[in-house]
Amino acid sequence: MPKGKEIETRTEELLLPIAEKNGVEIYDVEYVKEGGQWYLRAFIDRKDGVNIQDCENVSRELSDRLDEEDFIPDAYILEVSSPGLGRVLKKDRHLEKSLGKAVEVRLYRPQEKKKEFEGILKAYDKDSVTIETQEEEKKIARPDIALIRLAFDF
Repeated sequence: MPKGKEIETRTEELLLPIAEKNGVEIYDVEYVKEGGQWYLRAFIDRKDGVNIQDCENVSRELSDRLDEEDFIPDAYILEVSSPGLGRVLKKDRHLEKSLGKAVEVRLYRPQEKKKEFEGILKAYDKDSVTIETQEEEKKIARPDIALIRLAFDF
């Protein structure tokens, strides 16, 4: 298992009881390097939304547990936040919760001279994601998808 994935998995294990205690669920955990700095990000969620106090409570407890376990060799910045309105749908559980909702899909390479599609998430499986656009129902191979996230209008 790559180092980043191992750190994400171990962090999620530490985070689970903390999230349960605080009445939130884990949306995602990522360990990424940006601009020469490592970031450990924990995204938490709740049906009625999370607030700054939720993030602060979880962050303090998670930080203490990470210090106790001390399994991350690099210096990093810990961030705990909501996944936001335009949340990225990375995992099957994210897609499952988003069935019937509007999504934006960005592709690595153009299809039909377009790299972005918007529509209603109709279905998914291990190989593809199906959205209903204004024109048609479109099945997109998962390896072609650079990003899929919830669409939102203001």
